[in-house]
Amino acid sequence: MLLYADRDSINSLRIKMIIAEKSAPADIIEISPQNIPQEFLEVSPQGIFPALVDRDLILTEPSIIAEYLDERFPHPPLLPVYPVDRAKTRLMRLKIEQEWFTLANTINTSTNTSQVKQSKKALLDSLLSFSPVFASLPYFLSEDFSLLDCCVAPLLWHLPKIGIVIPSSHEAIFNAYMKRIFERPCFKASLNYEEYEPI
Repeated sequence: MLLYADRDSINSLRIKMIIAEKSAPADIIEISPQNIPQEFLEVSPQGIFPALVDRDLILTEPSIIAEYLDERFPHPPLLPVYPVDRAKTRLMRLKIEQEWFTLANTINTSTNTSQVKQSKKALLDSLLSFSPVFASLPYFLSEDFSLLDCCVAPLLWHLPKIGIVIPSSHEAIFNAYMKRIFERPCFKASLNYEEYEPI
């Protein structure tokens, strides 16, 4: 099994966390978006990261990759057992992808200063509105580490890189969650050594 990953991609970090948490036997190939080899384009013609190759199967949609890995390597499970809880998890994952990831991507790629400023405010405001969620349970919407944490953790890790600072009024809540997640072996293993700086 091969994973082609962009080291600066939130979604690539998300999938690497799942692979590490599952101790899945996968070779991870880090690729720079500025220097994409032909080998990768044969797997993902649109140059989409991450891309997973497992025998004859090629997946380039992060959510599908995440759930495929959870089913392919069932221990530890990263989705809830009950259908209602699974549905709630998937709805929240969709919000994270469509809202938070989209705003982060706009901040990273837009050359429109006003648009970047608005996106930063929208992302920060939305994150802060979830402060009670971060404070109420050990993990995001759960007592147990899940696929949602694998979505949220890379985003929070990248906040300093995109110029977003959690205000002091909410800092303790977010820092407690981040410390819990960033100290997990799967998160440490998913980073390049020079990237890891404990909180």
